[in-house]
Amino acid sequence: MPRQKSTHVDSPEAVGCRLKEARERSGFSQRALSFPGCSPAYISRIEAGERIPSLQLLRELGRRLGVTEDYLATGADAASALSTTLLDAEIALRLDDVESAQDLYERALAQAADDRERIEALEGLGRVETRLGHPGEAIEILERALALAGGDPAERPSLAETLGRTYGTLGELAPAIALFERCVERYENDDDPVRYVRFACLLGYALTDNGDFARAERVVAKALAAGRLVKDPYTRARLYWSQSRLLVEQGKSEQAERYARRALETLRATEDSHSVAQAYQLLAGIYLDSARVEEAAELLREGWPLIESTGTPIELAHYQIEEVRVLAAMGEKERAASIAMEITRRLGETPHPLDAGHSYVLLGDIFVDLEDSARARELYELAVELLEAHSPTRHLVDAYKGLSRALEADGRADEALAMLKKALSVQERARRPIA
Repeated sequence: MPRQKSTHVDSPEAVGCRLKEARERSGFSQRALSFPGCSPAYISRIEAGERIPSLQLLRELGRRLGVTEDYLATGADAASALSTTLLDAEIALRLDDVESAQDLYERALAQAADDRERIEALEGLGRVETRLGHPGEAIEILERALALAGGDPAERPSLAETLGRTYGTLGELAPAIALFERCVERYENDDDPVRYVRFACLLGYALTDNGDFARAERVVAKALAAGRLVKDPYTRARLYWSQSRLLVEQGKSEQAERYARRALETLRATEDSHSVAQAYQLLAGIYLDSARVEEAAELLREGWPLIESTGTPIELAHYQIEEVRVLAAMGEKERAASIAMEITRRLGETPHPLDAGHSYVLLGDIFVDLEDSARARELYELAVELLEAHSPTRHLVDAYKGLSRALEADGRADEALAMLKKALSVQERARRPIA
């Protein structure tokens, strides 16, 4: 019997192609995209051009994939004014033209005709606020977007990742961990290994930052087992990176180096110069901790041209802090101090107080090594001033501990003890184990 003609799609084959492209672009497997009334097998038949889905079905598939039913049915609206505005906003944000990106996302929000479009615009505005150094405002916007999406973070993985990372920026690790846990559970049950690994790594990072190393080990080990057959290089690199970062925190430099090298080799195959540079930085830090100064210096020299044109101001500052550590270890104290002071000046202009606070702690540690306790104390005090305005984090603990060491070096034992007590109090409030 000849196939019955349809009036609501241009052709079954074209619908199948558009559905597959939209699904793969959004990172969904057929199983993850399925829902009651639309099984993975049925999605497979649609993509093969063997079935003609109803408009109702196309509407639900489009909602999940962030495209319109008209686009899936006929290809129409693929380049609508709103789509163009959102694309322009994304490009502006990637080029660090934050002001233009904010204007475009606000325009897209005003043009939005339904919740799907509002969610995309709000997610973009949340990322803009994060880039501007306003994590509190970002969380408010992203939570609004999540509520519009039905409150299930697993339905909007990009939104979930941005929101979870922003919680972490403010030191609010409990909601970040809870959000990532929901996504991990969902993607594991959906048999979606790529997304499962992605969010298991994010959960591992958050648990590591929270000092829950034992649990982080279990999460990352399970993700490593699940990701063995995943071919996507970024997924594999995330796994190696998360394992290396956990091992660094545990002081296991030899094992950390092994996984950092795997991450680097995997990323090299992607030709993603920015990520490769960050892998060089991770490995260089491990070498520095192991007193392999020349090898660390060589890695940082190789990585600098790769990150110089693509890194954010904070990323460049952290990269150069590693270079300063190398100079200090080589005995080039004057040069190290000069570059460290220049980094300090630039940090005073950044709109990211938490990142700047962390950077001041790292610079304070360097000036301790350079035996300049006065400068170290000044930097730790700057860090405390910035970090105390937010939820307690490990970086505030480190700032108080560093300030305690600097005061003790100046013979101010009572003040040093007071700072150490503050560090322990903050550590307890942050629910971190006392090191």
